[in-house]
Amino acid sequence: MSDTRLALRIDGHQGISVLRLDGELDLATEQSFVRACTRLLAQGQVKIVLDVSRLAFCDCTGLGALIAEQQQAERLGGYLRLIGVHGPLARLLTLTELVDAFPTYVDLRQACG
Repeated sequence: MSDTRLALRIDGHQGISVLRLDGELDLATEQSFVRACTRLLAQGQVKIVLDVSRLAFCDCTGLGALIAEQQQAERLGGYLRLIGVHGPLARLLTLTELVDAFPTYVDLRQACG
């Protein structure tokens, strides 16, 4: 699944959905991300790890989508965890003081543990 500026790939790993984001998560692309998460949650896949290691950009709209999807997963008894946080997203999480709100992990093994 892809947008012109955001490619999404979903893989499974030990009962956890891994959603890989490649590109930009912003006003123009956040609906693609939301649709992918909504589909996973509707299928009962409430444990989601986002691999953002290839995410080149994230603005406040993208951050808002991350927050909303994390809250939805938690309401359903699951979680949304991040791996590969770097660059603009790391800076945005720090500036908005949301670093502690998003569990971040070094790699998939740690996030699934």
